[in-house]
Amino acid sequence: MSGHEVLHPAGWKPAAGYANGVSARGRMLFLGGLIGWNGAQEFETDDFVGQVDQLLRNIVAVLAEGGAGPEHLVRLTWYVTDKRLYLDNLREVGRVYRAVIGRNFPAMALVQVAALVEDRALVEIEATAVVPD
Repeated sequence: MSGHEVLHPAGWKPAAGYANGVSARGRMLFLGGLIGWNGAQEFETDDFVGQVDQLLRNIVAVLAEGGAGPEHLVRLTWYVTDKRLYLDNLREVGRVYRAVIGRNFPAMALVQVAALVEDRALVEIEATAVVPD
């Protein structure tokens, strides 16, 4: 059980695949910007969806180090180098998201940026999780 409460004002259109807000209490975990390379810091693909898949698995691995899981996520901030690439692959991104993170939909934001530090990175995500007391 995550112990989180999704904040959704009455009368608002349902949020699909994200939450407008989340209320949580407990031990907080802050994950830095992670990208879609493996633990040896090597890219295995230049495919957008492939990098998202690896990146989400990286988030789950770091959460596990902190005694948390995807159900404890309260916020994700996505940075993409090409929003069109994200939108054109949204169905596949959703598929790999659900396969790795499950049906856990924290508050999210997505921002297009000019570049990321690693030239081959197409996406970077910062994550915040809260493990209930």
